[in-house]
Amino acid sequence: MVALTLVGYVAGLMNVRECDAGVLRRVLDHSPLTSVEGSTAAVAVVFRSGENGTELLFIQRATKDTDPWSGHMAFPGGRTDPGDTDAHYTAERETLEEVDLDLTGVRRLGSLDDLEPGRHLQAVHALAYWLEGDRPSLTANYEVAETAWVPLSVLTDNDRYIDYYYPLSDSSWPGIQLDEPSQVIWGLTLRFLADLFRRLETPFIELAPWPS
Repeated sequence: MVALTLVGYVAGLMNVRECDAGVLRRVLDHSPLTSVEGSTAAVAVVFRSGENGTELLFIQRATKDTDPWSGHMAFPGGRTDPGDTDAHYTAERETLEEVDLDLTGVRRLGSLDDLEPGRHLQAVHALAYWLEGDRPSLTANYEVAETAWVPLSVLTDNDRYIDYYYPLSDSSWPGIQLDEPSQVIWGLTLRFLADLFRRLETPFIELAPWPS
């Protein structure tokens, strides 16, 4: 668990509650995405204004014996198909397929730093959107067990920071425990959040450097 001073933590909590599209657009990256050789993926980081401040859309992956990330929390998204015109197209296509949310024409805010998971994927792009209006009705496809809108204030609540045990590697990793016991944010998704809160200058979980 990260040691934070009370003053620093409360200040960060206030900042994320007031974080809107304008703030996010100022801190996110607007440079062209780097061209990457090999297989890539893209995820949609979808923000909106909720009852408890700005919130983010997450999916919980469906349980599947052949999927090493079965049941894990993630942003909607997936692998780039040969016919995809760019990373935005991939993120929007996958979000529509997974949760029936059409991001066509939705305000784009910028991007987070790419992550390079290696092995089967050379890069994962994280592209941010601001969704206006009421919470949309979402319909999960076979790849998704649940959807969750999570306030940024929940993600910066250090009482939720845990050591998450991942049985496939017999090791523990930093994570954020959501309200449902089965819903823990960790891994690549947590690293994208770390980049977001670094840009917002908000206290967050300290992570070891990404392996090169």
